Amino acid sequence: MWQPWISSELLNNTKTKLLLHSSATSINNNYYHKHFSAFEKGMAHSVGLNLLYSTTASRPRSSSSSSLASNAITLFSPIPSLSLLSSPPSPKLSLRTSHFPSIKAFSTTIAEPEGIKINSIATKPIEGQKTGTSGLRKKVKVFTQENYLANWIQALFNSLPAEDYKNGLLVLGGDGRYFNREAAQIIIKIAAGNGVGKILVGKEGVLSTPAVSAVIRKRKANGGFIMSASHNPGGPEYDWGIKFNYNSGQPAPESITDKIYGNTLSISEIKVADIPDVDLSRLGVTEFRNFSVEVVDPVSDYLELLESVFDFELIKSLLSRSDFRFIFDAMHAVTGAYAKPIFVDKLGASLDSISNGVPLEDFGHGHPDPNLTYAKDLVNTMYGENGPDFGAASDGDGDRNMILGRGFFVTPSDSVAIIAANAQEAIPYFCSGIKGLARSMPTSGALDRVAEKLKFPFFEVPTGWKFFGNLMDAGKLSICGEESFGTGSDHIREKDGIWAVLAWLSIIAYQNKDKKPGEKLVSVSDVVKEYWATYGRNFFSRYDYEECESEGANKMIGYLRDLVSKSKAGEKYGSYILQFADDFTYTDPVDGSMVSKQGVRFVFTDGSRIIFRLSGTGSAGATVRVYIEQFEPDVSKHDVDAQTALKPLIDLALSVSKLKDFTGREKPTVIT
Repeated sequence: MWQPWISSELLNNTKTKLLLHSSATSINNNYYHKHFSAFEKGMAHSVGLNLLYSTTASRPRSSSSSSLASNAITLFSPIPSLSLLSSPPSPKLSLRTSHFPSIKAFSTTIAEPEGIKINSIATKPIEGQKTGTSGLRKKVKVFTQENYLANWIQALFNSLPAEDYKNGLLVLGGDGRYFNREAAQIIIKIAAGNGVGKILVGKEGVLSTPAVSAVIRKRKANGGFIMSASHNPGGPEYDWGIKFNYNSGQPAPESITDKIYGNTLSISEIKVADIPDVDLSRLGVTEFRNFSVEVVDPVSDYLELLESVFDFELIKSLLSRSDFRFIFDAMHAVTGAYAKPIFVDKLGASLDSISNGVPLEDFGHGHPDPNLTYAKDLVNTMYGENGPDFGAASDGDGDRNMILGRGFFVTPSDSVAIIAANAQEAIPYFCSGIKGLARSMPTSGALDRVAEKLKFPFFEVPTGWKFFGNLMDAGKLSICGEESFGTGSDHIREKDGIWAVLAWLSIIAYQNKDKKPGEKLVSVSDVVKEYWATYGRNFFSRYDYEECESEGANKMIGYLRDLVSKSKAGEKYGSYILQFADDFTYTDPVDGSMVSKQGVRFVFTDGSRIIFRLSGTGSAGATVRVYIEQFEPDVSKHDVDAQTALKPLIDLALSVSKLKDFTGREKPTVIT
């Protein structure tokens, strides 16, 4: 005979104890009087247990008493669709089998619109839920704490105007990392509890970040949730994240993220629909009267959009050549779900050109950040003897990219500039013209030179893709990029890793469209060097110091802000003469909104720059980023190694910032 059970976690906040007798669905009389305090009896009475006790405690088991017990217990359950009349789940599996595992409060039925029961669950504020540059990112262990994710999702709904979601359509997707399956069910139930009409979710909860933006735009959705910590590692011990994109597919603006944070500080209830988990493994629609969930193919809408942007036949003519070899490293992340349908099935690449193409919850124990450090396998292949002609990688959620030629690395700053310089010829989407170009402030000035020479409008914005969205929606921006391996255009409102790869393949294909078999092909390095010869080379490097102690990192930035406040034009820093120094402030030309403290800059008279900022995309500690740039117009010096060319500036940056003194770090975690 199984022992009566109810999880103490479920009702700990009220300190109410229940016992369900194994031989009858009733409250055990002796246990009730012995173990329930007067306060606890009062709490029990307030939700109907007194009725249950008085009518069933001494009754023999019957269908009527069983029904009454079931109805009374429903008032208690803070876990929709979890029966309290079943044997307890394994503690080790509680997070994976119960989607509100540690909500510790009574639930009260507040509405049953057209038959759907909505429970109001008491909660309290949780510290530390302020979003960073791209959503809320923390360790998995933080998100699985009591109410942590549920609070943030409810705070989001509390921050949006009702017309932005009531009876509306929201999209849900993610990069397939650990905890996404459980999180998807939580989000679906809270969305239904707040009156959303329909959730459109990728199969298995998978949709890349660019695909979410594409689906929002195509389906005219009110917005969408993205479950991802982007390029950060995945797994039980690592990172998880959540962000919300608005109805044009762009990340929520700071006006909304600030409201979300404010509401996390005052939240008192979570509205949850009492519906069962939705099977996300099967395509189709699940109806819950006035609420529904549609599971969709994660690739189709996104692929359809890409086919309207690029000349797939042109790219296919390149990938099908016997004298051109291509490799794409999906890093066991979300683009593994897209690589075969796009590169193999549509564009004719060989199946063995896809590396690490199976998406895994922990990214194969890797760090899905496409740079020279974490995509080392791809780098070794491309720099090996007789390496492929073209290599590329994307990150955890598919919005970043790295481009390589044989023995040649294309910096992200150069990449966006070269795409912009060649877009009108090689990419049909841009044949009618370029509206404008933009880059994040730390990104090198290469794009500026393209805009100046080709007479395109140009914008410099803070780090964060949301700042590009306003410009795109206003019809002012076509192509943009960040030095952090993010590149994109106004086809969606997110950076797009596969888009960048296809853009580069389009450029290479266009340059070689008339090449006959046996003729030397124009290579990636040829394209880059031709660009340098035309526009000059912006030597650029970024030093990342990951997971520094926050106190030391913040003190360093404070010291630098004090230094620039006292600086004057004409001051000498070694052999460099200061043009100006500041802490970057941006005023949006569309809506007039202003953001400040976006990075400390030292700009010198020869165009060289040193920039310091703290990253907002990590999940723990502080990541200090140091950006170093120097322009070189002399073609004879363009082949110098970037670290060699920049060494005087790098030494100056470390000296000026006193980085070692403040952080204790001898060397960077990553050099780009």
